[in-house]
Amino acid sequence: MVSLEDFNRAAATGFIAFDSEEMMVCHTGAQEAMKITTELNSRYHPPEEVVAVFRELTGRDVPDSFRCFPPFYTDFGKNIHLGEDVFINAGCKFQDQGGLFIGRGTHIGHNVVIATLNHREDPKHRADLLPAPVVIGEDCWVGSNSTILPGVTIGDGAIVGAGAVVTKDIPAGMVTAGVPARVIRKIKEGDDA
Repeated sequence: MVSLEDFNRAAATGFIAFDSEEMMVCHTGAQEAMKITTELNSRYHPPEEVVAVFRELTGRDVPDSFRCFPPFYTDFGKNIHLGEDVFINAGCKFQDQGGLFIGRGTHIGHNVVIATLNHREDPKHRADLLPAPVVIGEDCWVGSNSTILPGVTIGDGAIVGAGAVVTKDIPAGMVTAGVPARVIRKIKEGDDA
């Protein structure tokens, strides 16, 4: 069996063949993630228990300041990396095999989908995976029902508007919206809303 480190080395090449040992890591990880998230989503857990469940899910330390409102879904879990004071609202779905990094102070809205895998266009090889990490900077706000696609980096302090589909990088300090998402303006400093 391939280790997570071996899997991540293969993922870093940008290609995982359907019939490879690395793909078996995906399948095994998915089964474990389903078991853990089913437990998370099936009953109430106080915040400290949610943190403990995420430590089990990710296999790494998760800050005590992390907060998540279940239900939460992921198909791997081991490649989710969370900074301090991250908040994930209910109904989010993360596909993290390609690597998902969420910076300190970032808030993720309801029903956000983050994908780190794509597939080849050729139908004969459609089951092969094309992993690419998603990096979300510090103090970002990802609006409800938005989707972030593989390989995207979102700069510190950026805002993703509700329902946006993010297909390319977003510079720091910018507000984006739309399908596909585009920069619409710079963030207002000192907003006293």
